[in-house]
Amino acid sequence: MKLRDLKELTVEELYDKRKEMYRELLNLRHQVALRKLDNPSRIRFVRRGIARVLTLIRNMEM
Repeated sequence: MKLRDLKELTVEELYDKRKEMYRELLNLRHQVALRKLDNPSRIRFVRRGIARVLTLIRNMEM
């Protein structure tokens, strides 16, 4: 998700997005363990997305 799109969300929606992305990351790590992941760079993309969401949450709470 683009930063521009994330900035339009409320703090509650960002928390939901963070939870959703953590679930996706867990699923991707599970697929790596089973050697079923076709695109391992997706893990990095999701981790960076989580960092973006956490940064926005922190900025909005300040």
